[in-house]
Amino acid sequence: MTLDLGPRTDQEIEARLRHDVDQERLTAIDQRLLRRMDEAREVTTADNDPLQQSVAAGRLRKLKAMELAEELGGGRYRLAEGLEDTLRRMGERGDIIRLMQRELTARRLDRAGVDQVVTTELREPLVGRLIQRGFADEHRDRHYMIVDGVDGRAHYVDIGRGDATPSVPEGATIRLESSRVEVTAADRTIDAVARANNGRYSVDLHLRHDPNASEAYAASHVRRLEAMRRGRAGPERHADGSWSIPDDHLARAEAFARRQQRDRPVVLSILSSREVDDLATIEAPTWLDRELANGATEPLRDRGFGREVRAAFTARRQWLIEQQLTAGEGREFRLARGAMEELGSRELSAAGARLSRELSKPFEPARNGDRIEGVIARRVDLESGPYALVERSRDFTLVPWRDVLERQIGKSASGIVRAAGVDWQFGRARTGPTIS
Repeated sequence: MTLDLGPRTDQEIEARLRHDVDQERLTAIDQRLLRRMDEAREVTTADNDPLQQSVAAGRLRKLKAMELAEELGGGRYRLAEGLEDTLRRMGERGDIIRLMQRELTARRLDRAGVDQVVTTELREPLVGRLIQRGFADEHRDRHYMIVDGVDGRAHYVDIGRGDATPSVPEGATIRLESSRVEVTAADRTIDAVARANNGRYSVDLHLRHDPNASEAYAASHVRRLEAMRRGRAGPERHADGSWSIPDDHLARAEAFARRQQRDRPVVLSILSSREVDDLATIEAPTWLDRELANGATEPLRDRGFGREVRAAFTARRQWLIEQQLTAGEGREFRLARGAMEELGSRELSAAGARLSRELSKPFEPARNGDRIEGVIARRVDLESGPYALVERSRDFTLVPWRDVLERQIGKSASGIVRAAGVDWQFGRARTGPTIS
């Protein structure tokens, strides 16, 4: 049996064979060796063709060096279990490393000597700059991200299905952490209410079961059931809005969580869409400020993106001192009381002034306890996070954004501003669904 290498010259065939001998990936030589091995996974270098024999011997020596073959003597070797899968994974990893090197070079990021890590499971949260997002497997719609980490390493991370992770601009600073597989508190509450009500759950039954619960809190449990129903995890919804909860609801909830994790193995947070150098003097609460307030806990290496973030921290500290938003010096350095609130107020005032010129309406800040009524005009992304622009007849305001508002853009809404957000009521009528 000879290798089918196509119509090539003898020199081309020999060069190809010699090249494949040293590859750390599955090659045509390996496939031939696997076909020739016996039931004990033993194979010999012997061949009628001197070139094929020389190539087989060279490849088996390489596999032995990689601890994927055991030399038995007399030109015989035993191939390792799982050899094919191991070499295929090694080849994929090699392709990924080359992809990372190409993308870093294309962006003129000098990362000589920086480790490149292919991450199959995040054991610790990863903070860094997004270099690229692309298809890991186009047929299964699985995506990857290449992240320039603050730990001084470049990371390739499988982020699962494309629609499970929001789009992020390249250059943004992000945080990735492994998603959890667990039964939620909402799942346990639903199960408890159902067990007390013959396997039925509804908002009314929830409120009777727990008089201290709010309608908005109970409604959040309905959203969990809707998500499980769409995921074919079992709960049945009735025309009156109640649900039939099976006895094995918690087991189904855990299975649903596992399926979700396969599609969404990581949770992504956007720390900033700006370049980290631009954060030094911005009048807004930044992720740098939050880290400073918490003692700058992220491990920063003095190389790669970690070096850039170190410089940004130093510049941000100096600016905060100049703005009289700090207390203490040296190791006692800390943000002054109310510094984050002051930065947030400055950011909203600047955004309000900019939008006021655009809308030809005055900006009115929303305060805790205020009732707001108006049209959800659009989402506004600020450094501190996304806000909803609520437009009224004479003015407008900005309130923290919720993803549920996406479906309400252009529609009327009302709500009460709370410390944790807004208790929303949608539609012109005074009654209807509330979201908190």
